[in-house]
Amino acid sequence: MRGKLVDIAVGLNGKQRVTVELETDFREGFQKLKEVDVEVEIRKFRKKRSKNANAYFHLLCGKIAEAQGLGIEEVKAKLNTDYGTLDRDEDNMLIGLKLPAAVNPKRVYPYTKFMEDRVENGKPFKCYLIFKQTHELDTKEMARLIEGTIHEAQELGIETETPDEIARWYGLT
Repeated sequence: MRGKLVDIAVGLNGKQRVTVELETDFREGFQKLKEVDVEVEIRKFRKKRSKNANAYFHLLCGKIAEAQGLGIEEVKAKLNTDYGTLDRDEDNMLIGLKLPAAVNPKRVYPYTKFMEDRVENGKPFKCYLIFKQTHELDTKEMARLIEGTIHEAQELGIETETPDEIARWYGLT
């Protein structure tokens, strides 16, 4: 939900009261939650990536896949783990997987990068970092992914638009 911080006041009991102005109608939600404790997280708003930016990323992935003789999903996974954004939990901790050494992480999640080997109770495991899927990226994160994808495409001699044109057309600035 998008809004703006309007005011902060400290009561006689030392507790802080924050006033937030919301862009959407929250009256029904307020009625449902006003008598219970709620979890509050306030962070800087970032626009989600546009559908056009995602379409452009997929277009370039297709061209790269064709040039390299690879599947598009394989190319998307490589680009996402090379230029994408590591995923984090609510406490800003990196998210990862620990799998038995013989298990291919792509069976579980497509965007993983090997981190380390471990042995626990004599059994080998591999640990992987998790990257966000493109639909979870904000405009800044998507811009970085597309910039890396453009670089890879240009290295293969694939025609791309200039970064300024892409930023303007796909709302990445």
